[in-house]
Amino acid sequence: DILVDGKVCDCDAVVTCQVGDPVPLQVKLTNWSKHSVGPFALTMMPYQDYQNGVHNYDLQDAITFVGSNTFHIDTVKPSKDSVYFGALLFLYTGDFYLNIKFHEDNSSRELPLSWLCLPSVHIRATEPVA
Repeated sequence: DILVDGKVCDCDAVVTCQVGDPVPLQVKLTNWSKHSVGPFALTMMPYQDYQNGVHNYDLQDAITFVGSNTFHIDTVKPSKDSVYFGALLFLYTGDFYLNIKFHEDNSSRELPLSWLCLPSVHIRATEPVA
């Protein structure tokens, strides 16, 4: 589950926020399997989509994270969840997207790291209302 500014995100919906206001993010990983899972790393990466196949991830002048954009998840037991909180601060107006990825964080494996990517979250930063 992904919540932006306290609202559950649907991959087809656009979340609107104001430039200069921190936007709270919450990502909840629920383990529906019969076995414990982990360890994982959770990474959140903002980008702009130029609608021509190019994604711009170089946004340090437009967006900043309040806190970290990467979290370590040790183990999630069956039927339990793990929740991570952060916030984004938009410095300019525009349409932005947020990639949220989980990847296995276990160096003892012989297989390559596997990724679980959630649908991108679309966030529109608008001018503050005067």
